[in-house]
Amino acid sequence: MSKSDRIPRDRENDHNREMASQRARFVAEMTGAKLDTVASYTIDPAVTQGNIENFTGTAQVPIGIAGPLKMVGEHAKGDFYIPMATTEGTLVASYSRGMRVISECGGARTTVVKHSMQRAPVFLFENALEARDFGQWLRDNLDSIRGVVINAVEVPRLTEIEQYAVANMLYTRFCYTTGDAAGQNMTGKATLYACEWIRANHPSKPRYILSGNVDTDKKHSMMNMIQTRGKRVIAEFVLNRDVARELLRVETEWLYKFRQIASVGTHLAGGAYSGAHSANGIAAMFIATGQDAANVSESHAGLNYGELLDNGDFYWSVTLPALICATYGGGTGLPTQRECLEMMDCYGTGKADKFAEIIAAVVLAGDVSLSSAILAHEWVSAHETMGRNR
Repeated sequence: MSKSDRIPRDRENDHNREMASQRARFVAEMTGAKLDTVASYTIDPAVTQGNIENFTGTAQVPIGIAGPLKMVGEHAKGDFYIPMATTEGTLVASYSRGMRVISECGGARTTVVKHSMQRAPVFLFENALEARDFGQWLRDNLDSIRGVVINAVEVPRLTEIEQYAVANMLYTRFCYTTGDAAGQNMTGKATLYACEWIRANHPSKPRYILSGNVDTDKKHSMMNMIQTRGKRVIAEFVLNRDVARELLRVETEWLYKFRQIASVGTHLAGGAYSGAHSANGIAAMFIATGQDAANVSESHAGLNYGELLDNGDFYWSVTLPALICATYGGGTGLPTQRECLEMMDCYGTGKADKFAEIIAAVVLAGDVSLSSAILAHEWVSAHETMGRNR
């Protein structure tokens, strides 16, 4: 690679309009593509430092507003308008319909039932016995390791160390609470300090690798479904039979039967989510609010459950066991993303559980609308009417 092929950078001050313009001109010279729209932005490039390298412009994804969504959650209470960034026509309209149905039925009940973010080092030994005995040493010294974490890193708190012995190795998952941050980076730092303390204080000075891949960072896994990663959050409501007929044009008995059929289909396909489409709503909200979009791969996994009640109403719930979201840090402070969080009163400290409850309720709304559209034979016609860019 010659010097002329290198993307322009200023090691002293790279996040400014002049450097962004230089890179836009460089792309035009090297590829022939003009970045007129990419390079048209209103934010100060300086605010992106720590969020992106080689800043050149912005991706202007359309944002639509869905709602109102009535929440009767543990943390989220009241009516909310939901920012959704997407290029998929009908998506915002469909979620709005689901939100209307939930609101007409009294609102979404929501609760966060567990918090747990991980880093998962693996420790290496000569044989399985040494690995097993080391596991007992970890249990005996858990309080000391927690103290190391408290002294090393401000926010994360170590709750437990899961252990999985394989051959002459001990795979672990160091589990933390992380406040209002998503916490992948801070738990990595905390675990590094903890592992160095362990290596210094254990008699065998065990070798370790900071991630043995059972934290499954940005990858779906059954481990996360069972043990939780991020937040385990549940949203539920009771669909009134008359509301289902009037607004969704379906019978609740048919919805219940479809839930059974869809669950079998999910099992047959080996799917990560047993409902209609969790990833659509999560991705649209993540992009709008400055979440790490790659975390959709873990966050979309979950369980959709329903019961046909004796009066003909339908209990409907969504459980998301690995929802990773933040209201502080990362991309949440960028101007557009902050505004979208502020729209839901979800920016800053003390708001992460509230935000998680809203996301789960949005997923539930999407499932209500799409499942009903499939059963009412309106799925294709809706996309034909609203989802084609003619």
